[in-house]
Formats: sequence, structure tokens, C-alpha cells
Amino acid sequence: MPLPVESPTIAPVYAVVGATGGIGAALSRRLAARGARLFLGARHEAKLNALAAETQASTMSLDATQPEAVDAFMAQAVATFGQLDGVVNCVGSVLLKPAHITTNDEWQFALRQNLDSAFYVLRAATRAMQGRGGSIVLLSSAAARTGLANHEAIAAAKAGIIGLTLSAAASYAARGIRVNCVAPGLVATPMTARITGNEASVKASAAMHALGRIGAPEDVASAIDWLLDSANSWVTGQVIGVDGGLATVRPR
Repeated sequence: MPLPVESPTIAPVYAVVGATGGIGAALSRRLAARGARLFLGARHEAKLNALAAETQASTMSLDATQPEAVDAFMAQAVATFGQLDGVVNCVGSVLLKPAHITTNDEWQFALRQNLDSAFYVLRAATRAMQGRGGSIVLLSSAAARTGLANHEAIAAAKAGIIGLTLSAAASYAARGIRVNCVAPGLVATPMTARITGNEASVKASAAMHALGRIGAPEDVASAIDWLLDSANSWVTGQVIGVDGGLATVRPR
């Protein structure tokens, strides 16, 4: 059985898709601070270039809902560094609507941004890691693990990512490829600004989280970093809730 071969004397190589979002950027900075070599991808080239300058990363702009673009991104990461030790997909979206007023376009968009992108990234990453092993981390949501009103489309898409994680972890364990998932609660990022920019909404959401606050990007980045690290190479097929207890704990 191949094991991850990340060497303590050679900096690991991590590819982050959706790197310019709130969680992706926090993760990229964290990985750079511990000396990792980074290959970052996102749609917005100007933001990508700014983050690359800050983290000394190599980059490639891409739309992760396009499978050919994801394949090219992963191939370029390997061509640039000669190896790939970890891959993270931070691409996603938010949709808060009950099913009866969710349009077909909104439903398809939620699937493309969340489930499709996760599958394309995982498929390309497993191909790139054949014979070497490594760690893949996908992002789901607390909404996929507990019933939250008005989350039907996004909960379904994020639940699909959990299923994808568990099956892929079983498929690729013998090849030394670990697949795990982080399921955040509400996190203050540009993507959630319509919610977190409203004081009343933040107060109501914080009350739903047992720890009494919404999340910060660094909360989630820390968990992803831990899953990527080869020191934790006996962890696969896990869905880690970084959610202030939202999915499992009811505050008084």
C-alpha cells in the first residue's frame, strides 16, 4: 500500500481551488506560513495574482465547474512542482430559499458550484496522485447534516459532497490517497456577506451555534490544514464539523 511521501526536508505541494474566497485565502496564507509550496486556482485573476504575491504561490485561473479546466489545472500543478501532496476544493455558493420558490436555474447553479466542482476536483486529484498518495479535502456544510429551514438546494448539494467523500475514501485508501470533508457552520466570508453584513441576522445565527458565535475563515482553514498534514495520515473518510456545534448540539 503506498503511503504519502511528503518529506520533512522537502516542502509539500498543495493545490487550492477557489483560493481567493474567504476560506481559500485564509488557508493559502496558513499553508504558506508553514512553508508549503502552493498552486492556487480561482476565476478572478486579479485577486489570484494578489494572493500569489502574498503567498509566493504559482497560479492558474480556472472555472472549477468546467471539467477540462480542472484537469488542466491539476496537470499544470504537477508539471510545475513535479509532485502533488494535497488538494482542497473551496469552491461553493450559498442559497437560502425554500424549494417551492427555487428556480431551475438556481438549483442547477447550486449543483454546479458545489457538487460538480467537488467531483471534478476529486477526480483530477486522484489521477494526479496515483502511485504517490496524498490528501484531498472537500467542503460540505452543517446544512447537510441537520435540517435547516430554507436550505433545500444547498443542503442537497452539500450532502452529495459527503457521499462523494465517503465513497472516494473507500475507493482510494489502498492507494494511499486520503479523502476527508469539513462541514462548516455559518462563516463570515465575502460569499456570506448578505447574511453576515446584517447585525440582526448575525445575532440570530450566533444563537443557533452552541458556542455563541459564527465562524471565521481561520477556524475552517485550521481544520483543513490538519487534514492535509501527512502527520495525520491515519485519518480518512471523515466529515469534520467545524460549526460551533450547529449540526449536533442544541444550546439551552
